[in-house]
Amino acid sequence: MKKAMLKTSLGVAVALASSQLFAAGFALNEQSISGMGTGFAGRSSAADDASTVYGNPAGMSRLKRQQVTVGGAAVIAKTDISGPGSNLGGETDGDMVPTVGVPMGYYVKPLDDNWSVGFGVYVPFGLVTDYGNGDAARYWGKKSHVEVITFQPTVSYAFNDKVSIGFGPTFNRIKGELGSNLPTPRALGGTDGEVKIKGDDTAVGYNIGILVQATDHTRVGLTYHSMVDYKLEGKTRVSTPLIGPFSGSKFDATLKIKTPESVDLSITHELDDNWTLYAGSTWTRWSRLKDITVQNDVPAPLAAQFGTISEEQNWHDTWAHAIGASYKVNKEWVLRAGFSVDQSPTNNENRSPRIPTGDRKAVSFGAGWSPSDDMTIDVAYSYLWEEDTKVNLASSTKGTYQAKYENKAHGLGASLTYRF
Repeated sequence: MKKAMLKTSLGVAVALASSQLFAAGFALNEQSISGMGTGFAGRSSAADDASTVYGNPAGMSRLKRQQVTVGGAAVIAKTDISGPGSNLGGETDGDMVPTVGVPMGYYVKPLDDNWSVGFGVYVPFGLVTDYGNGDAARYWGKKSHVEVITFQPTVSYAFNDKVSIGFGPTFNRIKGELGSNLPTPRALGGTDGEVKIKGDDTAVGYNIGILVQATDHTRVGLTYHSMVDYKLEGKTRVSTPLIGPFSGSKFDATLKIKTPESVDLSITHELDDNWTLYAGSTWTRWSRLKDITVQNDVPAPLAAQFGTISEEQNWHDTWAHAIGASYKVNKEWVLRAGFSVDQSPTNNENRSPRIPTGDRKAVSFGAGWSPSDDMTIDVAYSYLWEEDTKVNLASSTKGTYQAKYENKAHGLGASLTYRF
């Protein structure tokens, strides 16, 4: 029972700390559809539209007209699960990730030749998995639903036509809901119990960047996304006859977690009037996640087991690399393509069915259509595949769970930019 409670509570924190359904762990990459078309290569140096508020706030200095960019991406994931599953029974049919949407919106207004202001609303982290009551993984992570929504007011300053800087504080609202089943002995009815935990918090971080026009045809961008320190407060509800009169009770729960800082270095090179090349690398400090401590406000009889619980994670820092290109067909049309590779921060010993991910690769395609100087419609498609990963867990209360995961995903995105 102690381990069951531990895994469920820690699941919220792990999910928050790992969010790229299309980047390291489960952090989300989809903050720009124009960037999605090149595999997010050149994310901090392109500054093609108002989504540069996220990619590099210094890039607002390149936008000479007031503009709005709004859009969204859909993530369609597919997972093949094989292996023994659980010794306590259950299916291993995969498809535990439903189709999800990732919205975004940005606004930029130049004030003069030097100053620009703007804001963005986007989703930097998110996780949704739902195995269902009959799945073999139900005791280790039946349901996970975590999301972070960020609002970022931003300002940029151009020192001259070569160098600009930008800064924006980020106000981040996080909420999560996690659930797991609990096995119950036949002597007590045999029907699965359940653990549910919900929590939320608001925390502040920042996004800062510099953009340098190194030559007439080459730009270099550097962006730093800060660590965000959360303290989730919520309730843990346990329903099982194993805890007698406390079954069905809700206990106050506190989870402290830090989502990691990252650094993005990108280059954009205009090869000629038609071709533009992009490259970029992102380092993320996932090694912050050494362990997770959960504080539960429980009655005295449960304090020894559930008062303070800690578990090691030992995640490691990751690198992601991307290359891309765009081709300007004519005044109205631009075509894009990109390829990216991304490491997973997890390790074989601690990997769980909530986050069964490995190193990944993705190929992307996109297009931009500008029917007038005032409007651009961008679309993008990405296909992602991961190396096969294994989950191998054992518990005296939840049995064993052994499975191999083969993860793939399709991403579809569209955005509209309107200039005033």
